[in-house]
Amino acid sequence: MKHNWTNDNLTSLQSHILAEEEKYEGATGEFSWILSAISLATKAIGNKVRCARIEGVIGETGSENVQGEMQHKLDVISNELILRCLGSRDNIGILASEENEVPFFLRKRNDGGKYAVLFDPLDGSSNIDVSVGVGTIFSVLRLPKEGSREDAILQEGSKQVAAGYVLYGSSTILVLTTGNGVDMFVLDQAIGSFVLVEAKLKIPTDNNVYSINEAYTTKFDDGVRSYLDWAHHNNYSSRYIGSMVADVHRTLLRGGIFIYPPTSDNVDGKLRLMYEANPMAMIIEQAGGRAIAQGNRILEIKPRGLHERTSVVVGSADQVDLFVKHTT
Repeated sequence: MKHNWTNDNLTSLQSHILAEEEKYEGATGEFSWILSAISLATKAIGNKVRCARIEGVIGETGSENVQGEMQHKLDVISNELILRCLGSRDNIGILASEENEVPFFLRKRNDGGKYAVLFDPLDGSSNIDVSVGVGTIFSVLRLPKEGSREDAILQEGSKQVAAGYVLYGSSTILVLTTGNGVDMFVLDQAIGSFVLVEAKLKIPTDNNVYSINEAYTTKFDDGVRSYLDWAHHNNYSSRYIGSMVADVHRTLLRGGIFIYPPTSDNVDGKLRLMYEANPMAMIIEQAGGRAIAQGNRILEIKPRGLHERTSVVVGSADQVDLFVKHTT
């Protein structure tokens, strides 16, 4: 059998987004500029991740972020790269990062600032020292014309106009939804562009795999422990990497369930609603899966604060249904 090993995929992220925008009457192309800036920033972050040990930027900085977590050098670098790339886009009114206590108010709605971009610049950064996959997560909101700018970004996840993540692993992968399905792109290093490799991704079902940090089992509630006991007796496999982007990406492509439940130490959960849970929930739902927090749909949670924490259960609809059945 003759194989064609030539890569003739030239559907770039930018051309794909522009083609999608043409389907909507009145589209201005402004949205593609935001995604172009995210693309540029994540390419730069990906390069820093690959060269982290060579350039001596592994390890902690010695200071904590607003979350009370030790910052790693690449957390700071990644945060600055995204702020620089997105800060110059005229249609971005607000930038909010997991690493900063307060958002950056760049320009008012009347001055063209139509969108807010929220992001976790480098999820799983503690794994960089051992070359485990890490990622960037982002969420895009349209800013309302009325109300204060502080309240404008505290929108339910259902109001996101786009969400995505970039996984820096054996290849650099960008997964994106703009509310019309989920598309996956891979960075082609030869041409320096993200190219489309799969459109309209659907999360598989009937895969008995769960992803959870079982080291905290004694701190989980009775419902979660009951589910784990049931899974152990029903030949489930366990897969846990410890970087949310990597774990959710595997779940998206292979099916199964990713669980980050509350613990006795973190009764509300530990993941950030605005920076992690909402964008991942939108992606999973757009791919046909479910995303819940203590039985409630994540995308319907009304945020009370920019750095609010939550539990997260995302995955194939059948596996999330089984989780609910055995925890209630």
